[in-house]
Amino acid sequence: MAVPRRLLWVGTNPGGGGTETHMITLSRALADQGAEVHCLVHPQGRIAQALETAPVTRHFGVFRNSADPGGIRALRRAIRMVQPDWVIGSFSKEYWPLALISRSEGRPLALFRHMDLHLKPGTRWLLSRWPLRLFAISAYLRERLILQGVPAERVEVLANPLRLADFQRDFTARTRQRAALGLTDEDFLVGFVGAWHRGKGVFLLADAIDAAHATDARVHGLWLGGGTHEAELRAYLEDKPWHHLLGWQDPATPWYSVMDTLALPSIEPDTFGRVCLEAQACATPVLGAAMGGIPESFAADRSGLLLPAGNMACWRDAILRLTADRHLCAEFGAAGPEYARHFDAGIIARDLLASLPR
Repeated sequence: MAVPRRLLWVGTNPGGGGTETHMITLSRALADQGAEVHCLVHPQGRIAQALETAPVTRHFGVFRNSADPGGIRALRRAIRMVQPDWVIGSFSKEYWPLALISRSEGRPLALFRHMDLHLKPGTRWLLSRWPLRLFAISAYLRERLILQGVPAERVEVLANPLRLADFQRDFTARTRQRAALGLTDEDFLVGFVGAWHRGKGVFLLADAIDAAHATDARVHGLWLGGGTHEAELRAYLEDKPWHHLLGWQDPATPWYSVMDTLALPSIEPDTFGRVCLEAQACATPVLGAAMGGIPESFAADRSGLLLPAGNMACWRDAILRLTADRHLCAEFGAAGPEYARHFDAGIIARDLLASLPR
């Protein structure tokens, strides 16, 4: 019998964004595939909380910055205790300590890149020259890294994983929550999930929903999330009862089934569109901006519509098109789960293990 692969994944950020979700999802999937997974995490962070009941061994430490002595001690202690076959990292502030300590302990290193941020010279050199494996979560991000000087042969793409069992059509939630919102089956609910930030196109989407509602009063907006421009968005939509601003919902998953379409109208590049993938898994059609990595997150003209970023009239027209053509909407929804299966966390975990030699 083959000896299970032993992995140490380091991610001590306390938040709950996309990078943290990626680490939670993939580390659980790796364990389900038979790997012995250890994670060095922030003791009060979202990752530690989510992995508490997972078949993963948690170790605790904090990197406040790349030179944090406490984080360095915790990392060295974890490597010596676990003796991993591979060390894995996801957060850029931990790249350099991971590189130096894993090498001093004779352990190979794999790094994930999630954010499309300007590379500092030291980080560019590390990603270009250091002996490690580098994975980008989308083809868009790979191209961005190459444009910043990272050699093409250094950057691999490993798709953003989704635990499909967590994302299923929920007919009960749809019936219950739509009734609570005062909606009928004839109403058309456009949903947004994520940061209420101008760069996410929230004000453009609000205008598109308003314009569509002026033509067809069945059009409504559903807003899940919050953030930088929350106060401005709430004020912008005040006294417009066709908008339903619910803030952050935990879990957000059932709400994908309540929507008639999920919209991601970003006007600044996203490296991927995870919410589009989650919506498709729940058989909800997608409207996505032709921006950054969003086009990789759904099947344009099969499970949704790819629309010009920043063009409010096109978004209004797309909403009205789906409102009027419920058959097309149903076809898009039915195609979503098939596309989402390509991102199944089990498949991604197997691909990662196959790419990491013993």
